[in-house]
Amino acid sequence: MEDKILDGKKLAYELNAELKEKISKAVKKTGIIPKLITILVGKDSASKTYVNIKQKTCQEIGIDSKIIELDENISKEQLRDEISKLNNDPTTHAILLQLPLPKKLREYTPDFLEQISSSKDADGLHPFNRGKLFDYNEELAACTPKGIIKLLEHYDIEIKGKDVVIINRSNLVGKPLIFMLLKRNATVTICHTSTKDINEYIRKADILITAVRQPNFITKDKIKEGVIIIDVSTNRVEGKLCGDVDFENVLEKCQKITPVPGGIGPMTVAMLCDNTFTAYKKQVNIS
Repeated sequence: MEDKILDGKKLAYELNAELKEKISKAVKKTGIIPKLITILVGKDSASKTYVNIKQKTCQEIGIDSKIIELDENISKEQLRDEISKLNNDPTTHAILLQLPLPKKLREYTPDFLEQISSSKDADGLHPFNRGKLFDYNEELAACTPKGIIKLLEHYDIEIKGKDVVIINRSNLVGKPLIFMLLKRNATVTICHTSTKDINEYIRKADILITAVRQPNFITKDKIKEGVIIIDVSTNRVEGKLCGDVDFENVLEKCQKITPVPGGIGPMTVAMLCDNTFTAYKKQVNIS
């Protein structure tokens, strides 16, 4: 069954190794090291874990990654000041605001993301970079969708003409994927909490992308034979990580599937590093 696994961990390792070489050459040429600053507000344990994983990967491949930790009771104005400082700092090439923010600030998330300079937008969530997807420009696009596309293409999975069903409509996953998949001539359906007869859509999918954070949401009886499944979610059940898919029972019926962990998570981090390097190159004027 191993030939059915879309190994995001392995591909991310290969991509990071390639990027490490590119960064080394760029630093020798410019004398400037790429720098990513992550803003972490509050003490959410999951966010802290994600940020540490990102920092470790960045440092391994030659990106100077630093974390600014702010108190969860910081004011809107104080957070704005921190972002402004980084926007105006020429040594900072990429900025990441770790989400979700504490409840007190969460309603202002779009404002904070828009304040981050679009040229330093490591997460690809600035309105300008999201808008560029309308013209199929993926230069600084959201990291998880970029990772999904990169994984599908690496495994030579045909996207053109396929019925792709996405169960997610967020700015982080579903919306950017629409344009990335349309660029590659897929037929795209978005499902969400108000979709009627959602199982009918799931059953028709040639490629199914799920990000609903519900363990065992996708079961063997819901999918068609030979479907390709991309499981984006990370859930914890009885101390173990899992996605939305009843993995063991679905495995025999699908053509390809991403594991959790070891699928899309490492690819997301790899694309964050790639976005950081892209932002850096533009700011130091190298191709």
